[in-house]
Amino acid sequence: MTDTMTNPADMTTAPEDALVWCEIPVTDLDAAIAYYGAVLDHPLVRNDEGPNPMAMLPVKSPMDGTAGHLYPGKPAGDGSGVTVHLAVPVLEAALERVLEAGGRVLPGIIPIPSGRFAYTLDPDGNSIGLFEFSKAK
Repeated sequence: MTDTMTNPADMTTAPEDALVWCEIPVTDLDAAIAYYGAVLDHPLVRNDEGPNPMAMLPVKSPMDGTAGHLYPGKPAGDGSGVTVHLAVPVLEAALERVLEAGGRVLPGIIPIPSGRFAYTLDPDGNSIGLFEFSKAK
């Protein structure tokens, strides 16, 4: 049997995006659509056409970058699962919307060279980072 995995040391080029998709489990899809639509300041639309209901997160084109969706599932709860970071244009405004929509904001805005972010918990306890890219490039 041959190994179909490529040794990272043998790779000559890195993928454009290591993360290609994320799925955020929620206990109430319609409530989560309202929550994430408010936090991201962009409406989400429920889609019942596939094998399971879902709602896509905002993306220009799912084929040109990282995308994801909400789906009915079992959240890890209280930040114990993975953290998904979502882009927002203005961090403070998004953090206010988190609180208004029923989520929690964890203390501290964290600056890094490419921008700044803060950790939040959605109403299901999913760990969601909100990330504002630096305006200077």
